[in-house]
Amino acid sequence: MQELAKADASVISETKKDSKLKTKLHYMRKNYILYLFLAPAIILTIIFKYVPMYGASIAFKDFSPIRGINGSEWVGLKHFSDFLSSPNFMDILVNTLKLSSFELLIGFPIPIILALMLNQLRKAGVKKNLQLILYAPHFISVVVISGMIFLFLSPTGPINAMLSVFTDKPISFMSDPDVFRSIYIWSGVWQGAGWASIIYVAALANVDPQLHDAATVDGASLLQRIWHIDLPTLKPVMAVLFILAAGGIMAIGFEKAYLLQTSMNLPSSEIISTYVYKRGLQAGDYSFATAVGLFNAVINVILLVFVNRVVKKLNEGEGLL
Repeated sequence: MQELAKADASVISETKKDSKLKTKLHYMRKNYILYLFLAPAIILTIIFKYVPMYGASIAFKDFSPIRGINGSEWVGLKHFSDFLSSPNFMDILVNTLKLSSFELLIGFPIPIILALMLNQLRKAGVKKNLQLILYAPHFISVVVISGMIFLFLSPTGPINAMLSVFTDKPISFMSDPDVFRSIYIWSGVWQGAGWASIIYVAALANVDPQLHDAATVDGASLLQRIWHIDLPTLKPVMAVLFILAAGGIMAIGFEKAYLLQTSMNLPSSEIISTYVYKRGLQAGDYSFATAVGLFNAVINVILLVFVNRVVKKLNEGEGLL
């Protein structure tokens, strides 16, 4: 009897699977035009995202451009071992983690605060003008931003001109490794905070004004209304954006770090991405540079999964993955 019951259960299970498959196939046939619209994006993603992944195999080979990827000698984890045992490994890793983690901790809450402040403005004209001022730095090129930083913080720049009242000699900001992190982080906050606040402003637009009116009638202060009405609305958006930001904590931007580098601030400004560029493109050590980049990507994936699980526990099961 038990064997018959198991057989009947397996038959029912297979029947359900078949019916689900038929339903999906019927849906795909019925809406094939939607899949045709989707096809170009899928094809481009496969060509430009997945096919190049084959090139990552040179991280496990002693790559030679003459012999090609297939003809190069297989060396296994040699390049990973060389990177992990190199004297620069800890300094580069710590610099990368410090820059990215401080940028996340400082830069993540500021767009939320900006959005909450903009949401309290009732005059549409003033709000639009402020938004325009806050969004504008996002459209300035990183090269221009770096040039502005060097110009303003140079020994003969306006910042030193103002500080000359209190100091006897000009301060060389860009030559100080300890100052570099603050310059990098706060310039990034200035450039990106306004643009990053857009999604929070859009989420706050869905809050029913009657909730604020009712809370005001009940005697709730401004901070109480923000805490109990606005922040719960932003909570799901904050969770997703924090997971994405934390998942890319090792993928800190190469351009600005490289452009702001000087021979004096190198102990703080040398990060994994700049190190990969120098070893890969400048020195021509493609296999080693690919191994370092692959190591960086693996750490990013691990951080993404870890942070997602933590946020899920703290956010009652709501996460990205």
